[in-house]
Amino acid sequence: MSGLSIPLFLTVLCLLLRPPPCSSRNILVVPVDGSHWINMKIILEQLHSRGHNITVLRSAKSSYIPNNSSIYTSINISMLEDELDVNYYNKMLQDVMECRTYPTFIRTFCQQYLITSVLDQGHKILARSVATIIEDTVFIQKLQDTNFDLMLTDPGMTIGVLLGSYLKLPMVFNVRWINAGEGHFTIASSPISYVPVPGSELHDQMDFLKRTKNMLVMPPPTTMLHYLYSVIAQHLIINPAYSDLLQRHFPPGTDLLSLQRRADIWLFRGDFVFEFPRPTMPNVVYVGGFHSNKAQPLPAELEAFMQSSGELGVVVMSLGTFISALPRKATEAIAAAFAELPQKVIWRFVGEKPSTAGCCFREMEWLPQNDLLGHPKTRAFVARGGTNSMYEAIYHSVPVVGLPLLFDQFDNLLRLKVRGAARVVETYSLTKEDFLGVLKDVLENPSFHTNMQHLSQLHRDKPMTPMDTAIFWIEYVIRNKGAPHLQSAGFHLPWYSYFCLDVAALTIAITGIFIWALVFVCRLLCCRRSKRKMKPE
Repeated sequence: MSGLSIPLFLTVLCLLLRPPPCSSRNILVVPVDGSHWINMKIILEQLHSRGHNITVLRSAKSSYIPNNSSIYTSINISMLEDELDVNYYNKMLQDVMECRTYPTFIRTFCQQYLITSVLDQGHKILARSVATIIEDTVFIQKLQDTNFDLMLTDPGMTIGVLLGSYLKLPMVFNVRWINAGEGHFTIASSPISYVPVPGSELHDQMDFLKRTKNMLVMPPPTTMLHYLYSVIAQHLIINPAYSDLLQRHFPPGTDLLSLQRRADIWLFRGDFVFEFPRPTMPNVVYVGGFHSNKAQPLPAELEAFMQSSGELGVVVMSLGTFISALPRKATEAIAAAFAELPQKVIWRFVGEKPSTAGCCFREMEWLPQNDLLGHPKTRAFVARGGTNSMYEAIYHSVPVVGLPLLFDQFDNLLRLKVRGAARVVETYSLTKEDFLGVLKDVLENPSFHTNMQHLSQLHRDKPMTPMDTAIFWIEYVIRNKGAPHLQSAGFHLPWYSYFCLDVAALTIAITGIFIWALVFVCRLLCCRRSKRKMKPE
């Protein structure tokens, strides 16, 4: 063979031996609105580029998910957004900030009460939405006639879980939190000696006092209290909302938890560079940071602003959609602190500009966050602690100043703090002096940038990118019509079998019978010997 024909022959041979690609399939998607949609949209773009046909169920009032798209067909259905608006979440944010002012013990129950009230109202709305969908025979027949090959859903809302189960579709979760809490605590063992309970604001290196707090005190009610609360919430708040729906449309004995655990693959938006090491399951695939990518060029005007900062650089701040809910006093303190920095500031801000804002301050209603964090002039990132932002900061090696507001943001920022890549400020007690001191520490102490660079190196050092991993497992489930071989048999056991209480009861019974028999025989032998001694007398 000539020198040219050998490489050509090897190329053809590789193409012939390569596994067949997953052909164009029909995928039904039920996303969650808000920042969760960002995660789902990126996956849908990749699936569309591979030739798959995508149908998205969305609310007509969705603020993030567009009705018209070149990558999917949308269908409007009744969802949570139809009955709740941003003012509801702003009110909850204010309540959480008030809870943070209380002592730890009171704060525990205050925050848990707020979460419980959200669960109670949200599940009732979602149950009504699913009932409306399933009882619309024309709509259901349309979905069945489409012959979907997969349900891809975010289980933060239950519509996708219930509808996918009703249609008997293989299911993949794009998940971090499910509707009852952090996903790991639903699917995997979680030893409290080194696995911090969500909301505890603890890390995995716990001494005796911290383990005690993890067990008994910290919010939400943890381990024993957390377990009791989760049982109460599941059986008294969540299950009753769906009981009528499940009885009418699903096999007897079905509950929401069992449907969630039947998902074939959990694409978990986590990475153990960020998460604390913990037990997991074979069908949990870690794809944290899959939305992060190389920075794209900025618009000319924004690029000029970045370059004008010189060697001092720029501080980027974004608190997402909740910035409008911050007290005016807090925004004024933040702006006053920024005014005393030599660095320039870009702040995603909606509303009246703070009176204390300096001349090097630029406010924007929307900003290209990933591209700004990847810019060489960016020196620090002020963020609320959402996972999307945290993984972008890790990917681009930008140290963080945290202003946690809600949900898992307190724990997320703690993960970076204990790794020396972030400082955290309490929003409810924010002052200019405190915020300025933390900002200067992060900007002037090189250890924050060095530690974040190390995390970034670990995060990027993988055989496959998180996005390629996610796409592989989605198509794996499609090709194989599910992945039941990866699901644990423990989910199908009754609670007494799962904890081996029946075995323990049998062991105790046998041991008790043996001891009773031994005592009986000993007493019998002793009585006979005593009678023999008494006869000669």
